[in-house]
Amino acid sequence: MGLTATKPRPAAPRRGVPKSRGGRPTKTAAIERDQRLIEVATRLFLDRGFEATSLDAVAEAARVSKPTVYSRYGDKRGLFAAVLRREIARWLAPLSAAAEMQLSSASDISVEQRLVEIGREMLTFTCGPDAVAFSRMMTSQAINFPDVAKLGKEEGWLKAVATTARFFDHLVAKGALDVEDTTIAAEVFLDVVVGHTHRMATFGTALELKPAEKRMRVAIKLFLAGALGPADRVQDASKVTPRRPSR
Repeated sequence: MGLTATKPRPAAPRRGVPKSRGGRPTKTAAIERDQRLIEVATRLFLDRGFEATSLDAVAEAARVSKPTVYSRYGDKRGLFAAVLRREIARWLAPLSAAAEMQLSSASDISVEQRLVEIGREMLTFTCGPDAVAFSRMMTSQAINFPDVAKLGKEEGWLKAVATTARFFDHLVAKGALDVEDTTIAAEVFLDVVVGHTHRMATFGTALELKPAEKRMRVAIKLFLAGALGPADRVQDASKVTPRRPSR
C-alpha cells in the first residue's frame, strides 16, 4: 500500500492577521497561523513525502511568509517533528478514549471483550493510510535524524504502552488480570495485537479488516491464556500424543 495520492487542498486565502500594538500578531492569531501551517505541512508531507516537501512550498501553500516558517520551526526536520507530534497525539487519543470507556463500562463485560474493543480501535488508527505513511517517513529518516526516531518512541510507543499499562493496573486491582509487570504486559499486548498488521501495512500490504480482526482476536486469546493455556489443560508433555496445531 503505497502513499495514496490525494488532491491538493486549495491554497488558503491570504487574510489579514490581527496585530498587537507592537505590530506582532496577537496570541490568538499566532496560534491560528501555527495550526494552519501544521495542517498544510501535514498534507504536503503525505502527498509528496519528506524529501520532496520544502519549507518554501509550505509557506506558499499556507500563505505565510518564508521567514515566519523558518523562525518558527528552524528547518524541515523541525517542521516534520511538529507535524509528527500532532499526528501521534491524534493516533493516541482513540486508545486513551477506548481504555477510559472500558474502565467505566459494566463490570460483567469479560476482560477478553474489553481487550477486543481496545484492539479494534488500535487497528483502525495505527493501520490507517496516514499513520502508515508517517511511519514510513519516520523510519526512512530515523538514521539521518535520530531525534525524529526518539520523538516517535517517546511520544508514540512509550505513551501507548503507559496508557495500556494503566488499564492493566486497573484490571489487576480488580482481580481480573494476574501479571507481575503491567508495562511489559502492555508492550507484549500492543505488539501481538497490532504489531504484525501494522508492519504488513507499512510494507505495502493492503489492510483487510476481517482477517486482521480475526488475527487480533486469536492474539488476545493467546495473550490472556499464555502459551501453556489454562491450568486445567496443562498436561505432562511425556504423556501427550503430539498434535499438529491448526494453521
